[in-house]
Amino acid sequence: MPRRPRDPGVPSSPAEYFGVELRAKRELSSLSRPQLAEKLGYSPQRIGQIEAGGSPPSEDFANDCDVFFKTDGSFHRIWKWIRDFGRLAVLPPGFPDFIAREREAEVMHIFETMVITGLFQTPEYAYEVLKSDKTSETVEQLVAARMERQDILKRENPPCVVAIFDEGAVRRPFGSAEIMKGQIRHLIELADLHNIVIQIVPTAKGGYAGLAGSFTIMSLRDDDDVVHVGSHVGAQLVAHPDAVRKYGVRFDLIRGAAMSADDSLNLLRTILEDL
Repeated sequence: MPRRPRDPGVPSSPAEYFGVELRAKRELSSLSRPQLAEKLGYSPQRIGQIEAGGSPPSEDFANDCDVFFKTDGSFHRIWKWIRDFGRLAVLPPGFPDFIAREREAEVMHIFETMVITGLFQTPEYAYEVLKSDKTSETVEQLVAARMERQDILKRENPPCVVAIFDEGAVRRPFGSAEIMKGQIRHLIELADLHNIVIQIVPTAKGGYAGLAGSFTIMSLRDDDDVVHVGSHVGAQLVAHPDAVRKYGVRFDLIRGAAMSADDSLNLLRTILEDL
């Protein structure tokens, strides 16, 4: 009979949980680490690192484990959990809550003063925006999380989005001219979608109601409206009805200062030609 695996204790992270499951499967199969390593095509040291939870597995390793142990894909599911947990761990404080609400939003009113909103960013542009004071690994995780957020725009019933940008946000260069061309083209493509409206407040407007900063109003499917306000150190969700109402009035004032959607689209095309 195969011997029962020893109790490894309670795992404290998804990577440790993967290691616990791998060790349990290996010991129930009466395999040593070198034997499993030989069958999977990895070194015994690599098996030991993963079992100890000190080194997360690759997607290929998870798939190899599912095939060898004839599971229903459980190792791949844990790998996805590790990946998603890692992306959430690098997000600023308060941002996971914002992402959860964003997924539930049926209508979004977005105003940005400095950059193109993350929901509309290309991967290359997002990398340039996020790379300051971060390791390349952290930036790649943040970009991946940002791209996953954009899945809401591709679902069967996407939210209706009205996005207003200060002209400076659209013109501010990030990275090379090619990166900016790709980003402006992406905005033009988004503006053609039935559920997205893009408007721009021209620099010539001078002072207007949006100078106090960026924010996003989200009308949720099964809850009251909330407002997301970003900062240098995290994200804040505003839910008090009076405050949400005031942000709604502010958005209307900003929209009154913006060009029409058609004129804004023409400006985007002009910016693209000038790059």
